[in-house]
Amino acid sequence: MSDILNKTIVLVLNRNWQAINIRTPQDAFCQMATNAATALDIEGESHIRPVAWDEWITLPVREGDYAVRTARGAIRVPTVIVAVNFAKVPKKRPKLSAKNIRERDGNRCQYTGRLLHPTEGNLDHVVPRSRGGADTWENLVWAARDVNQRKADRLPHEAGLKLLSFPRAPKEMPVSAFIRNAHGVAEWKLFLNE
Repeated sequence: MSDILNKTIVLVLNRNWQAINIRTPQDAFCQMATNAATALDIEGESHIRPVAWDEWITLPVREGDYAVRTARGAIRVPTVIVAVNFAKVPKKRPKLSAKNIRERDGNRCQYTGRLLHPTEGNLDHVVPRSRGGADTWENLVWAARDVNQRKADRLPHEAGLKLLSFPRAPKEMPVSAFIRNAHGVAEWKLFLNE
C-alpha cells in the first residue's frame, strides 16, 4: 500500500484541463481533502466527471483500479486530478544535457555542418573551461570528435574554426511537453500529446 502512495501516477490538470504536473496519490489525496483539487472519474472518453473528496471516498473501487485500504474501507486512487484554482500552464526550458545540446544542434557538428551519429560527436565548450568557459547553453555546442580534439583548449578562431551559428538556450515550453507517462496510465492519454 505505501508503495503505491509514493508512485507518481496522478496527472494534475489546471482548471482548464491542461496537463501541468504529476503527483503521488498521497499528494493528490491531500489536495482533494483540502478542496484544492477534484478527481476525475473516468470511464472511457465519453464519461469524464469531476468528483469532490466527500463523494470520491464513497465511490466503489473498480477492477484494475489502484486503491488504498483505510479503516473506512478501500479508497480508489485517482489517476487524474484538477487543480481547481490554478489556470496557468507553467513553462520551463529543457534540462542542460549532452543529449539536449545534440538535439538543439540537429545532430550536426557546429563547425563543419556534418550530420553526425550520436557516437561521432561530443560536447565542445566554445570558450574552453580552462579559459573560464561555463557549462551553459550559450557556451556548449555539438561537435565532431576529431574537430573537438583539434580545437583542444583554444577559441574557435585560434583553431581556424568558425561556428555555423551562435548557440542559444532553447525557448521555454509548456511543462506538459515534458510530462511522460512512465507508468502507462491509460487515462492520461486523454490529456497528453504523446
